[in-house]
Amino acid sequence: MTDPDKPRKKRKSPLWARLCAIFGCILMVISGGTIVATQVVTARVNGAVPPGDLLPVEPGAPVKRADIKGPLNILLVGIDPRNDTTAPLSDSIIVVHIPQDMSEAYLFSVPRDLIVDIPPFAKTGFRGGTSKINAAMSYGSSVGNGKHDVPQGFSLLAKTVSKLTGIQTFDAGAIINFGGFKKIVDAMGGVTMTVDELVKSEHLAPDGSPRPRSARCRDPRSNCDHPYTGPQKTYKPGTYHLQGWEALDYVRQRYGLKNSDYDRQRHQQQFIKAMADQAFSKDVVTDPAKLGAVLEAAGKSLIFDGNGNSVVDWAFALKNIRPANMTLIKLPGRSVITNGSYKGEALDDTADEFFASIRDETVDTFLLQHPEFINKA
Repeated sequence: MTDPDKPRKKRKSPLWARLCAIFGCILMVISGGTIVATQVVTARVNGAVPPGDLLPVEPGAPVKRADIKGPLNILLVGIDPRNDTTAPLSDSIIVVHIPQDMSEAYLFSVPRDLIVDIPPFAKTGFRGGTSKINAAMSYGSSVGNGKHDVPQGFSLLAKTVSKLTGIQTFDAGAIINFGGFKKIVDAMGGVTMTVDELVKSEHLAPDGSPRPRSARCRDPRSNCDHPYTGPQKTYKPGTYHLQGWEALDYVRQRYGLKNSDYDRQRHQQQFIKAMADQAFSKDVVTDPAKLGAVLEAAGKSLIFDGNGNSVVDWAFALKNIRPANMTLIKLPGRSVITNGSYKGEALDDTADEFFASIRDETVDTFLLQHPEFINKA
């Protein structure tokens, strides 16, 4: 982790940077603005990011939107790398809301341990029930014979988030594989961001190597909250240029933080904005080798459903979004403790008022009345 270089000269907004600003720098694609994208480049971009059927399709719904107009709601989900025999869990859930004029964006995170009502899901025979929201993908992913389909699981998660927020449908969705995420950051040349509190890594040593398991936790049957031992990678308050492994490690930490997962959510949102800043300042598309590395990493780490529209369609539609007009939102919540045992998280009642402001297109008014909902970048 090294000190950042001097500020870079501002440049025109490339098309992949527009996507970066919304999708957390995952859909970094092609040069735009005053540069006309050729059919060859466009095909390369669309071919790099595999489409997926992520969003629930209601009977009678159109197969493709005629165009992309606000207001828009996008669901982003981060998962650990898993094979098709392991049920997926959504470790990070972020909703991006874009008002009707499509000039700004609001990002809010849903706590992974939030206790919610998960709707029934006919494809897996799940009858519905109350559980932590990160289990929704698992309940929706089974395809039989011990196999799991992540995009199918996303569909049930989307229904669950819709039930929670009252957002009837999502206009786009993406699944981000954390392992590939690290490669994207490295393909960009790292990312500069500000660390706002002392963070110690639960998982990695100072050199980035995995921390060994403590003797009492080496038995896989043991139930250890903190199974690792030895020196820890430490992130001190300040501004740094993070490599891919550092970025991924930092945004995943919650143990030892004052507000646990709520602080982690803030760090993830801050990093998304930092990546957007980096995307606007880096001219990746002029370097064919670097652009190729970014596209390859994106293709391996992302599944995207644009509701019938391609990543390039979305890039042009979101051309006015900039890091400066991205507002990071924190939802107020609390831990649920029953008989001394942690059960999960619950949101305060004011969160329902925030969700209503999204549906009513009154977010600005709500935030003026509730400035405590705004996370510092």
